[in-house]
Amino acid sequence: MVSVIDQLGSSAGDSAARSSGQSASLPRHVDLLIVGGGIMGLWAAVKAERQGIRTLLLDAVRPASGASGGLLGALMPHMPDRFGEKKKFQFDALITLEDEVRRLEAETGLSCGYRRCGRIIPLPKPHLRPIAARHGLDAAEHWRAGDRHFAWRLLDASPDAGWVQPQAGPAGFVHDTLAARVSPRALTAALLAAIHGSHYVQRVDGQRVVSLERDAAVLQTGERIGFGHIIIAAGTGSFALLERLGGAGAVPLVRPLGSAVKGQAALLKADVDPGRPVIFLNGLYVVAHEGGHVAIGSTSEDRFEDGVSTDEQLEGLIARARELSPDLQVASVVERWAGLRPKAVDRDPMVGPHPDCAQVIALTGGFKVSFGLAHRLADAALAALSGQPADMPRSFTLSHHLEVAGMRA
Repeated sequence: MVSVIDQLGSSAGDSAARSSGQSASLPRHVDLLIVGGGIMGLWAAVKAERQGIRTLLLDAVRPASGASGGLLGALMPHMPDRFGEKKKFQFDALITLEDEVRRLEAETGLSCGYRRCGRIIPLPKPHLRPIAARHGLDAAEHWRAGDRHFAWRLLDASPDAGWVQPQAGPAGFVHDTLAARVSPRALTAALLAAIHGSHYVQRVDGQRVVSLERDAAVLQTGERIGFGHIIIAAGTGSFALLERLGGAGAVPLVRPLGSAVKGQAALLKADVDPGRPVIFLNGLYVVAHEGGHVAIGSTSEDRFEDGVSTDEQLEGLIARARELSPDLQVASVVERWAGLRPKAVDRDPMVGPHPDCAQVIALTGGFKVSFGLAHRLADAALAALSGQPADMPRSFTLSHHLEVAGMRA
């Protein structure tokens, strides 16, 4: 199997774009138009190809050129307590992603950089220890898939003093065996390869959709593409498109459907075992990847002047990571990265048909959880093409987010 992990320090998707065989000509009408080639849109395109749906995938720049072309790739489960439908959906998605990755790797011959590596959480305060012990009981009850059981173990000491500084957890450490990681750039490259030369999916880059009509998308060139259905998976650009649906006669929302959150991350070169657990402490993630790379992130900035530049906030994360992990103290920084992630108005992903325009389907708003859920959310979005109910929590639906944003009946 060919590994693309060593491409972590390069621009995402460049080689795939050059060999995509994409056409400069645009059809007048398609059965399915997917707007946006990030992780959500790419999974939707792959699933549409498998279902034999005539599809056009448009991206304003090129696939994975935004937040989906980042560095981190941590696939983190929710805490195992209060295990409701959202946590169950995420748990199932994290489990089924294994099979999706295996199929994708078999189809393309590419590695997605996936590994169920687990996670280490240092406990800096004594009151966290009994909470962690209770979570262990919750995991024993809820983190089960068939005959597989995933644990949340409370430890007295660091399981690897070189990887996680013993002083980082004066109250102990948690080791969970459910967490995983994936290479964002390797996974998106494999998804692109899966639709390269496909029978049903055509891909065109450099085409921005600026507005929606009920049966057509309008490009920045003024051209219109008619559609049977359209999936809006344009990341942070999705919200404005969905808000403006219906034109001047539409009733305005009280609040925006979503916003952009800036994230900054870094890639370090370090001679570490790629099977080491993800480290998580107070918003800081340290993720070992293949090829001697370690990703560090991520900030969550609601206010920023430049969405794609790094600054002292990232330097602070790097410094914290070096203090946390002795193995990173002399590791060199090979890339600094920043990008904008889509956060829907109610934080959950925003998926499904518009209540007033069923042929328009949202697939966005994943914020921090997109890579772990996108394959399942793409299934839910495609189910809407045939009017099937979505297999996901109601709080994920576009209808719910419209209600939160103040849409009037």
